[in-house]
Amino acid sequence: MIKSLDPRIDRAQLTHDAIEPLKKMDQFQTFEVFHQTKRGQQHVHVGIVHAPNADMALLYAKEQYARRGETANIWVVASEHVSATEYFDQDIFETTPEKFHRDPATYKVMDRIKAYKNRVKA
Repeated sequence: MIKSLDPRIDRAQLTHDAIEPLKKMDQFQTFEVFHQTKRGQQHVHVGIVHAPNADMALLYAKEQYARRGETANIWVVASEHVSATEYFDQDIFETTPEKFHRDPATYKVMDRIKAYKNRVKA
């Protein structure tokens, strides 16, 4: 076992054989970190960590994002595996004007509901 001043290294119980491949790496991968505060809630993206592999990314994410607040779960995903739209494809998010009925903000029902409640109370 490797003894270190860093408690994360001690907790990982790394051997010298596990460290040798890491010495050959000149750059770590980037991992996206998702945090779940309570069981049943959605995971929320909280940041990134740089690590040599997914196991170390989980360890770094736990130390960075889960040590202060309540945590139920953490996900790490290699940034290279995240798919995203291009900014020049912005037009795919535009809605057509004839579908305004799908947007709840266009309904003016709350005014009528409040007026009805006021009439019933009176």
